[in-house]
Amino acid sequence: MLKRIAVSDLRVGMYLVEFCGSWTDHPFWKERFLLKKASDLRRIVESPISEVWIDTARGADVEGDVVARSVEETQASADAVLAAVAEPAVHKRVSFEEEARLAQLLCERSKTAVTQMFGQVRLGMAFDGQQVAELVDEIAHSILRHPHAFVSLVRLKTVDEYTYMHSVAVCGLMISLARHLELSEENVYQAGMAGLLHDIGKMAIPLEILNKPGKLNDHEFGVVRQHPERGEEILAASHQVSEAVIDVCLHHHEKVDGSGYPHHLAGDQISLLGRMAAVCDVYDAVTSDRPYKQGWGPADAIRKMAEWTGHFDTQVFQAFVKSIGIYPIGSLVRLESERLAVVIEQNESSLLTPKVKVFFSARSRLPLAQTVVDLGKKPQVDRIVGRESNDTWKFKDLNALWLHQ
Repeated sequence: MLKRIAVSDLRVGMYLVEFCGSWTDHPFWKERFLLKKASDLRRIVESPISEVWIDTARGADVEGDVVARSVEETQASADAVLAAVAEPAVHKRVSFEEEARLAQLLCERSKTAVTQMFGQVRLGMAFDGQQVAELVDEIAHSILRHPHAFVSLVRLKTVDEYTYMHSVAVCGLMISLARHLELSEENVYQAGMAGLLHDIGKMAIPLEILNKPGKLNDHEFGVVRQHPERGEEILAASHQVSEAVIDVCLHHHEKVDGSGYPHHLAGDQISLLGRMAAVCDVYDAVTSDRPYKQGWGPADAIRKMAEWTGHFDTQVFQAFVKSIGIYPIGSLVRLESERLAVVIEQNESSLLTPKVKVFFSARSRLPLAQTVVDLGKKPQVDRIVGRESNDTWKFKDLNALWLHQ
């Protein structure tokens, strides 16, 4: 049960759901966690925050004489409360550059946490459900502060990091997509949890197959295709996640035309979260460098995925595009002026007019002084006429253009 209490009534052992105030007012960069340390309690008491939300189902309850307001007394359900406190009025939107610094730290922490968790599962140990929940919450709050920073940075995983960071990336993409589909906060959380755990069954796959540097033969590919069912077994045995999360683990490779696996489900036979995971999983996979294949550019991936018939749910895919853009951050594009540019920020009012950084002349084939151009600004000074592939141009360190804005 969710309860809103004064900070003075907060005690070690309680589970924090939300600080009632701006994220800049409290001393933590995460909000949902079990309060274990007296030192953390003291930091909260000394902060400007006066009230917090706690979940008594996941931590200690208040004492009998403590005044607490329930969700009903604040005229909202638990989901509505969490959605309300997630609005920009509480969690202020920050610049890409500002959130990118936090997102980079979060990417590093995520890699450590997921590597450890997957390693435990491979050894037959149970994973820490509390740690997973906290990680999902932190990723969700990063995306709330800036919708594109985390999902853009996590795409830059190395080949060696793919197994672990792919799950982190899909978690972020699922959260972003869930918000664009206007799902409840609980379902946003479940989407993130499903994204983080969707590939856990790969820990049951022999390492010599999972880490093979070249393409898999038919037998090896058949073994890898068993990972959804192995994942279902692992998650069901853990008793730490919902049926919705287990379903995504089992069915994220299904296709709406019924040609997917393992059960050849079609259309609405696939859950909404399952249809969402199918899109997010494929997008991160095709935009990531693999031992045997260089990843597509983000705009190329969107275009190619849009051409596939029978693979994705149309409405889900359209919402996904809205969540990351027709030209996602990092896309190499050609402008009408014959200049080349990299997308550095989305325009929320129009997916076709992002903010770009111009750096090269396609006509003269010479570098230009780097200039930021807002294509959505009136009067419009230029426009995108097409996507470009860096396989053709071979620019070095193209990502530095959008990472350092």
